[in-house]
Amino acid sequence: MAPRTAPKPQNGTTWQQESAKVTHSRPLQAADGDLERESVPLTSAGPRPDPWGVERAENLIASLTGVLSVRVVVTPLGEVSEIHVLTLSDVQPKQVVRNIESALMAQLGMKIDHRKISVAQTADVRPIEQLQEEAVRTRANKRVVVFQRLEVRPGERPQRVLMRVRLEFEGREAEAEERGTDTVRNRVEAAARAAALCLDELLPDNSVALEGAQIVEAFNRKFVFVAVHGLGGREAQLLTGTCEIRESAERSSVLAVLDATNRWVDARR
Repeated sequence: MAPRTAPKPQNGTTWQQESAKVTHSRPLQAADGDLERESVPLTSAGPRPDPWGVERAENLIASLTGVLSVRVVVTPLGEVSEIHVLTLSDVQPKQVVRNIESALMAQLGMKIDHRKISVAQTADVRPIEQLQEEAVRTRANKRVVVFQRLEVRPGERPQRVLMRVRLEFEGREAEAEERGTDTVRNRVEAAARAAALCLDELLPDNSVALEGAQIVEAFNRKFVFVAVHGLGGREAQLLTGTCEIRESAERSSVLAVLDATNRWVDARR
């Protein structure tokens, strides 16, 4: 009788990988002295094997500067046939290829023909929703008219105060002064008038005039409430703004004027 021989695998590489997962059963001694076989699973529950080190190579390439994503393609024998890389446009493709060759040789000892590396570039691959949110956030954080300084000094006459306000708009600064009696209400109005005068100077094609300013209480807090007339061409609009009093009522008065006018100014830039 001819000896039985093991069947030859159709693919030597596949056979090697599959046979590596097989664990032969071993005999166990039962209580009555008979031998019985232990049931052993043929596959392990460990992590997915990476016989050719593809995952290591992809992780290494993905860590290089400017690389967004990478895919390494290998033959059944484990030879690298293609490397596809997506990078940002601020890195030259030739430099990306050299970086990949050097990294694979230095870290994994792999010598790769540069002709096997394909580089695609993109300006930005973030989702459109993220780009829109960033644009809205940038616009919201960009203040139109910027508050620079507020100075409160005693006036030349007794019981009088001087308010000096400085604002900045598109790189230009304006400063205005207003005088008033030394009472809380008049100090608030004087600061608001000085802020309106600065805006009127910074906006030569428009006109800004203060209607009034006063302190109001709501929700157990104090606020400065202002009303400002904005005149642009033939259009006249009453603008209102508020600011909670934290540091001083005069400072909040200036910020309330900016709160009332910033959107109106932004629409006319």
